[in-house]
Amino acid sequence: MKGFRLGWGFWLLTIFLMAFLAFAGWGVTVAWRLSGNAPMSVHGYVALALGVGLSLLLGFGLMGLAFYSSRHGWDDDERG
Repeated sequence: MKGFRLGWGFWLLTIFLMAFLAFAGWGVTVAWRLSGNAPMSVHGYVALALGVGLSLLLGFGLMGLAFYSSRHGWDDDERG
């Protein structure tokens, strides 16, 4: 890809997404500090672990299916 240049739209989108990520991080930090030392029971930790684990499993599974369908021609246009 000799001579490939990224346009201004790419950089604008990148700046916007980085700003959004920074804002989300700031919001999480504020919420964490406002909660103080709120205790969490064993059930809370189990629910947190299951939520994170199942979310990761779902994400990996869907990405795997996307790569599988792309490599095996399921995403090809049949009309021509």
